[in-house]
Amino acid sequence: MTYLFAKQIRSRLTLWYVSIFAVILAVYVVLVFSFQYEVVGRQIYHDEVQDVETVEGLLYFDHHGVMQLEQSYFSHPRSHLLIDRLMEVRDLSGVVLYRTPNLNGTPLGGPSRPDEGDESFNFREVKIADGTRVSLISHLHSMQGRTVLIRLGYSQAPFRERMAQFLEVLLVALPVALLIAGIAGYQIARRALQPLEEMAQKAERITAQNLSDRLEIENPHDELGHMGTVLNDLLNRLEEAFRQLDRFTADAAHQLRAPMAAIRAVGEVALRPGAGEGNDSDAIASILEETSRLDETIAGLLLLAKAETAQALGPNTFSVTEVSKEVLAVLEILAEDKRIQLLMEDRGTSGFTVRGDRGLIRSAIMNVVHNAIKFSPAETTVHVTLSAVEPSIEWIELIVEDQGPGIESSEVESVFKRFYTSPRKVTEVGKGSGLGLSIAKLVIQRSGGEISFDEKFTAGARCIIRLPAHRELNAEQLRSRAARRVV
Repeated sequence: MTYLFAKQIRSRLTLWYVSIFAVILAVYVVLVFSFQYEVVGRQIYHDEVQDVETVEGLLYFDHHGVMQLEQSYFSHPRSHLLIDRLMEVRDLSGVVLYRTPNLNGTPLGGPSRPDEGDESFNFREVKIADGTRVSLISHLHSMQGRTVLIRLGYSQAPFRERMAQFLEVLLVALPVALLIAGIAGYQIARRALQPLEEMAQKAERITAQNLSDRLEIENPHDELGHMGTVLNDLLNRLEEAFRQLDRFTADAAHQLRAPMAAIRAVGEVALRPGAGEGNDSDAIASILEETSRLDETIAGLLLLAKAETAQALGPNTFSVTEVSKEVLAVLEILAEDKRIQLLMEDRGTSGFTVRGDRGLIRSAIMNVVHNAIKFSPAETTVHVTLSAVEPSIEWIELIVEDQGPGIESSEVESVFKRFYTSPRKVTEVGKGSGLGLSIAKLVIQRSGGEISFDEKFTAGARCIIRLPAHRELNAEQLRSRAARRVV
């Protein structure tokens, strides 16, 4: 299919090339023919003028007063060029004084016209009685005290015949030139599209099993090279998508296996003969606990998959302060159950917004705050602080501090890995699926931000989130900026 498409492209390119070339050649033929017609016509005119000037020296009146043409001027009969022309001489009253024999008594140009021949050599085309079209020159000449009108013309038949032959040559050469141009154009198009055909054949061999293969690009700066680069970028994205799918599948299979096995084991134990009715409630409680953990894992995996496929920066701008307030409002009930106080402080972030996927960033902040509540002991406080980072104010910084067991320096990086849970006993109570912080890191990084834990903070855990921000200008600031542009 690709080969046929490329072949059709070559054919269309050749057809376009030949069509354009045919138009150019047609215009060229018209211009050349017109130019040649004009040149030959001017040459005929000049020849006629010279012949008239020659005639003026050869005409004379004999002793009977009859006009004659001097014949001794010609050294050979074939040189009697003037005799081969059509000529007629009249006096001013219109009486014909001389007429060449080849006119056979036919008038040349009809009756005399007023002022004919007054302005140098008058040129016009006429048609004599036998149908012959003649290029005619008229000129007044004085001889022996008399003024006569000399009319001298060429038959246009030889001229038209030669021009027709010239046009035939041009028209015969036209299809030959188009054929040669078509063959050359097809070969040029074939050679120009050869890299495209090679890339297509290479792309046809790339499957899900060898997505790491890439197209070979000879010149990345031309159009085909640019297309090859775009295709390679597409393959990069496809390979990354397949990797994410494989990773998600592997993670899901690994994390779902344990709770499913636990549910099965509890069910099998409960169904053993003699297990007793008192164990039913314990079995159901264990199943519900594992089911809850399974549901949490599935939700985390789905959110992780959504974060991996999300764009780096979304089209929406929103206030982190508002999102943080929503998160605290949702988690307030959980905090009250554990007798934990949630405090939020905004240090001058009003007027600043961030750009990204609001839902994902909200989930990331919620995971961090939820972790802080989960690992904090009762009667403690979780602080959430928002501030604009000085001096450039390019970041909005969100800090979540708790008074829990904190994070060991060796675990500062590990806690962001998928399914990582600390082996320390102090974190055993709040242990979950290990996806919350990994989701938060992926979302924050995809939004152009940073997330980390402060190793120097020892009175619990301090998580620092930074997101790129920009200022929302008010009406007064917009008017001021417009005034500066005008100035």
